[in-house]
Amino acid sequence: MLGRKPRPTPASEPRLDAPVIEARDVYKTFASGSLRVVALRGVSLSIARGEIVAIVGPSGCGKTTLLHCLAGLEDIDRGEVLLEGLRLQQLSDSQKADQRARRMGFVFQSYNLLPVLNALENVELPLLLAGRSPAEARRRAVRALEVVGLENRLRHRPSELSGGQQQRVAVARAVAPEPAVIFADEPTGNLDSDSADEVMQLIARLNRDNGLTFVLVTHARDVAARAGRIVRMRDGEIIAVDGPEA
Repeated sequence: MLGRKPRPTPASEPRLDAPVIEARDVYKTFASGSLRVVALRGVSLSIARGEIVAIVGPSGCGKTTLLHCLAGLEDIDRGEVLLEGLRLQQLSDSQKADQRARRMGFVFQSYNLLPVLNALENVELPLLLAGRSPAEARRRAVRALEVVGLENRLRHRPSELSGGQQQRVAVARAVAPEPAVIFADEPTGNLDSDSADEVMQLIARLNRDNGLTFVLVTHARDVAARAGRIVRMRDGEIIAVDGPEA
């Protein structure tokens, strides 16, 4: 009807027209006894859907802390972090866990695969824990492993896979829920140069063909060079952003 006000978007409902992830003037301090370390100093960053963004800088500069704050794994002292327009600070712990399970994917340097499960089961398990039916979890897991080129390794356990193959299982696990964003912390850190190149080619293909958004923390220049934008950090601050619309 004319004159009716539009219904506001619920606080827990994502907005697809918003940046995938956004930090606004974020501060984060770690304390141990009387020692206080300021890890992030007023960091602001907006990442659009379909980007690959690399966060780089020396050890201790705050890049992994920023990644954890963007993912809601660390609480922040001041500022805001928004996932598709949702303010993570306004969500309960269970709501944040649900957003991580459904709208975020994670890839770590150490793969984080369960050794007693095969590749298919490692990809299935988070889907089941997020409430997917067994049939849907199996379908999504098989499809994700096909996408990363491991359709012939479904029943192999991590010990039966190379490092590069294990990381591809980890990428499949991150992709399977069809997340809004995938956070990758040193995704090639444990790989030889050939395997690292394969994983980065896979990430680039998933971004190009499926429109997936990736936020990478890396020390490797060749990995950062694959990103559309490079965010450079030092002493808890962003000192430069290189790339389109920087």
